[in-house]
Amino acid sequence: MIRWQHMSDTRRQLGSCGIASTQRGMVLITSLLLLMVVTIFAISMFRSFGVEERIAGNTRDKERARAAALTALQYAEWWITQSNWANAGNCGTPALMNANAGQGLVCLPTTGLNAIVANVANVPWTNTAGAEIGTVYTPPSMNTTNAANPDYYYRAPRFYISFISNFNHVVTCGNLYQVDAWGNGTSANTVAVVESTFEITYSSCGANGP
Repeated sequence: MIRWQHMSDTRRQLGSCGIASTQRGMVLITSLLLLMVVTIFAISMFRSFGVEERIAGNTRDKERARAAALTALQYAEWWITQSNWANAGNCGTPALMNANAGQGLVCLPTTGLNAIVANVANVPWTNTAGAEIGTVYTPPSMNTTNAANPDYYYRAPRFYISFISNFNHVVTCGNLYQVDAWGNGTSANTVAVVESTFEITYSSCGANGP
């Protein structure tokens, strides 16, 4: 009788050990699954941060290219106001002009930019002979030589001025121009092209335009 009770107690003890071992196994599996989920989530976050960082960098570089193009466009508009409309003519010169050396051209409609290039978004602009056209303008302190510096630009922006027509309103008269400009960011693949229609009026309607 005593032996039978002893065997029964041993069975109960063995059964309790099996349940505890099973519980510990389930906890281990659950922990591993949770660790796997957390790891996958962390990897996804790091990848997302990397993509967002590249997007932010590309957006910044695009804005820098646009700022460079706008700088050239504004300079071209100012350049016209300095009585440089008198230089208007057929722009058949294949070489690039250099605004920093006092050069520049106002091209008549026969050789305006739209008459030469099919798509102004394709840069650099070239004439039918394949030679680059336009006027290079390097803003003060623009870095186009040292690529190691954070303020580096791939190259100086360029502009092209096309004479559209004269106008003679009731009160004013003058000339109408199309100004196109483009600029790069830190690489040749980052390009912005801008365009404006610019009007200059005469102090007297007896003045002569192009």
